[in-house]
Amino acid sequence: MTAHHSILLKNIRQPDQHTLAGAESRGAYSTIKKALQIDPLKVIEEVKTSGIRGRGGAGFPTGMKWSFVPRNSGKPVYLINNADESEPGTFKDRLLLENDPHLIIEGMLIAAWALQSNWSCIYIRGEYGYPFSRAKKAIEEAYAKGYLGKNIFGSNFNHDMVIHRGAGAYICGEESALMESLEGKKGQPRMKPPFPAVSGLYQCPTVINNVETLANMPFIIENGGKAFLSIGVEKSSGTKLVSASGHINKPGVYEIDMGYPMKRFIEEECGGIWQGRKLKAVIPGGSSVNIMTAPEIEKVNMDYESLRLAGSSLGCAGFMVLDETTDMVEAVLNLAHFYAHESCGQCTPCREGGHWIEKIFTRISRGQGLPGDIPLIENVCAQIGGHTICAFGDTMILPYLSIIKKFPEEFKERIGEAIRGQVKPREYLNVVYDGAH
Repeated sequence: MTAHHSILLKNIRQPDQHTLAGAESRGAYSTIKKALQIDPLKVIEEVKTSGIRGRGGAGFPTGMKWSFVPRNSGKPVYLINNADESEPGTFKDRLLLENDPHLIIEGMLIAAWALQSNWSCIYIRGEYGYPFSRAKKAIEEAYAKGYLGKNIFGSNFNHDMVIHRGAGAYICGEESALMESLEGKKGQPRMKPPFPAVSGLYQCPTVINNVETLANMPFIIENGGKAFLSIGVEKSSGTKLVSASGHINKPGVYEIDMGYPMKRFIEEECGGIWQGRKLKAVIPGGSSVNIMTAPEIEKVNMDYESLRLAGSSLGCAGFMVLDETTDMVEAVLNLAHFYAHESCGQCTPCREGGHWIEKIFTRISRGQGLPGDIPLIENVCAQIGGHTICAFGDTMILPYLSIIKKFPEEFKERIGEAIRGQVKPREYLNVVYDGAH
């Protein structure tokens, strides 16, 4: 099995690939011209044939999502490119936005034709200043050349595209919060149903796809869905961009075939563990998935099904490697700070529980842990999971519970130190009430 089918990163090192002239010299916009000659429903069928699943984290079949859009609603259909790449450990979409934005625009145009959408938006993470300027410039170039706007490529198909910057809210990566933000409201998730395909942006049919998902469309339509399906493994076709970081010798963005062995990926692609140390754990899909220990990754492959069966998730492939020197108490506290801060505040369990858990982990890390702290965290997590409008609460608790479960000795040791005298009796009540509430 090769790791080197290059679909998305084929031209990423070309210094002028971000420009229209450079991208076009390497075939950009040739596929959309062909797609405009194909019946839109056949384009959707080709995407279904490819088996591509959403690359933003959920892994939902893209062609199926497109087929949910009603054809005769009498309302406009909106296409949104979710470029709000805010999951800790993830930076793959940024690479495409900076270095090959025209690939993304062409992919969006193919999707827009398939959906018969005349308006699309790139909703980009607010902190992505440089990627924003690159993508904005690419859109302007496409308009100047007539590739966006009225009667594109002489097809009588009209399409307008805008780019919109978020304001730094992690929750706006969740599709309904993203739409609320685009409508000028507070970025908080909506109750479902209705689902976006039926009633999304401004109560109109809406499709939301990730940057990486849409960037695959030119390859799929140019080469056929079966060509994409032939790469990877069953139920996880094509290639996957992986944001590799942490204690490895070669951090960066890698494009691998789905199904690539995880251990081999660390040893060969990532150059092994930094400074010759031992592997301790891996967070394979961005911070909101279950952590995996070194023994657990021995026979795991990089695809949706393999990681699901191993008890974790491929997610958005924010691949973080932790070596033997990592303090898991400090690691989980770092995550707790992030998630407590990023709750949108709409649901009480998430809004209050996130901060409560953060305070307990803080107490443990300071050597002020109490005997009942771990059961208390587990109890609070049980009150959060399954009790919130969106999946933020459900996924926030995954790293907490999995790290506690798989590295219990580190928490017991820290709490044991506190019990053996680091917390004086007179401080006990202050620790309980100031630290836990």
